[in-house]
Amino acid sequence: MGVMAIQGKISKISGPVVQADGVAGLEMHELTMVGEAELIGEVVRVEGETATIQVYEDTVGLKPGERVTGSGLPLAVELGPGLLMGIYDGIQRPLEVIQKMTGDFIKRGVKSPALSREAKWHFVPVAKKGSKVQGGAVLGTVQETPLFLHKIMVPPRLSGTVKSIAKEGDYLIEDTVAEIETSSGIEELKLYQRWPVREPRPYQERLEPSDPLITGQRIIDTFFPVAKGGAVAIPGGFGTGKTITSHQLAAWSDAEIIVYIGCGERGNEMTEVLLTFPEWKDPKSGRPLMERTVLIANTSNMPVSAREASIYTGVTIAEYFRDMGYNVAIMADSTSRWAEALREISGRLEEMPAEEGFPSYLSSRLGEFYERAGRVRTLNGEYGSVTLIGAVSPPGGDFSEPVTVHTKRFVRAFWALDSSLASQRHYPAINWLTSYSEYVDYVEHWWAPLTGGQWRQKTLRAMEILKREDELKEVIRLVGSEALPEPEKLVMETARLLREGFLQQNAYDPIDTYSSPEKQYKLLTSILAFHESANRAIAAGVPASKISSLPALAELAKLRMSVPSEKISIIDDFMSKLLKEIDALTEEKS
Repeated sequence: MGVMAIQGKISKISGPVVQADGVAGLEMHELTMVGEAELIGEVVRVEGETATIQVYEDTVGLKPGERVTGSGLPLAVELGPGLLMGIYDGIQRPLEVIQKMTGDFIKRGVKSPALSREAKWHFVPVAKKGSKVQGGAVLGTVQETPLFLHKIMVPPRLSGTVKSIAKEGDYLIEDTVAEIETSSGIEELKLYQRWPVREPRPYQERLEPSDPLITGQRIIDTFFPVAKGGAVAIPGGFGTGKTITSHQLAAWSDAEIIVYIGCGERGNEMTEVLLTFPEWKDPKSGRPLMERTVLIANTSNMPVSAREASIYTGVTIAEYFRDMGYNVAIMADSTSRWAEALREISGRLEEMPAEEGFPSYLSSRLGEFYERAGRVRTLNGEYGSVTLIGAVSPPGGDFSEPVTVHTKRFVRAFWALDSSLASQRHYPAINWLTSYSEYVDYVEHWWAPLTGGQWRQKTLRAMEILKREDELKEVIRLVGSEALPEPEKLVMETARLLREGFLQQNAYDPIDTYSSPEKQYKLLTSILAFHESANRAIAAGVPASKISSLPALAELAKLRMSVPSEKISIIDDFMSKLLKEIDALTEEKS
């Protein structure tokens, strides 16, 4: 951890916030050891020889007069082979290792390196002796899991000439695998590097998002898509399905790496993640999903300061994988609990509160976090992305509270979860009338070859029908459904099919849990084809009630659960039969 030179003494303790005197020379965000138990802390304020430190562990039993020691380093994470399949707390302590050391509860002062010092990794050199390298250049590779090739890179701010490179073989993470001759001397590079969590990792160029992050969730991919490198908020009250939606995105999205941050959620929810993720299979390879996943667990009963740090720890790990040229998706569940940690620490620091007690810098902190999403050209010229998906838990489902309002300023897709939909058992409970996505223009070109350029037109037509249904509900409340004209009755029937046969999706159904883009488009066009055919029949004088009573119509709403993504030709055969039945009704009338 560097030379621990600066020492002082605790003068004041307020929950996780500690004040230390006699520490001239401590820097902002410097890592410190607090008390005889050497609790991990971070400097958050410096006034002369007095420093204020937020402690990332339980401060029970800490006394004034105990020593505080500076490390000379900022709070940083270890980045290297061994990250994947890891389960960490908010400051990157490996929870599985600590459990073996202390049992089921983390004891104060327990430390363990984030990456195993005993595991050996098979290093294959790529760089040549004598070649000039700069930050981000790939020195060699390690096959970390069967799903993931880990690239060992030159740290971002280092450049020089390769003086020596290790031969192919098995190495410990602390072994030197390369020596770089720089203008200031020889730098020995190991299999891992460290990076401060509050500092974004550099890149060459920030790019516009282009390809969609395919999630397999119909309402998201078809109506409210997110592009790789985008930022999304999923706000919703208690019981609306934020956590299940986050799980589905983690399990089925086509990102190459998943970083799941359980930030201040209940312990039983995080336990479900820890138990189910190792069992889930990667949809492409059939291998365990954990082989491309990093979990950060910081539950509501863990120290509140570590919760504040967990978001930065997760996004820094994601940026590291991005720099290798991979597409990374972060699920942060939930940013509201992170904001509550900010509020508590701000109160302990006796800062002036703003709206609802949150600190005045809430908006800028949220902006700093979401701005770390993006698609970039990395330092070594590859293309990678970080997609941020943040769940928001507004109290009572009130979207006008500060965290939701400020989050909307920094995201370009908003998947609003609706408690009334959830109470009707309509999942995912994303309200199609209040949600939006600004990534539609960016991803339209991706859908064009798949849909003959009809994707935008079809989704707009479906949304028109759903919006018209919402307007007609008011009329029905006043005069009843029987008073509606026949075409409007058809609108209600088609909207029902869209809701039940397309927008609804069962996360626990083996077929319906994931819907390929081809199947999504096929289902949507089938429902719209029914609508157009039925409209012609009504114009010919066929009553809407006769069309609604067709037996095949009930099957249309169930195609999502009966037709696997690899057998969508069944939908064509079914629709051919249904449209013939509607044509037969028209012929009878004529």
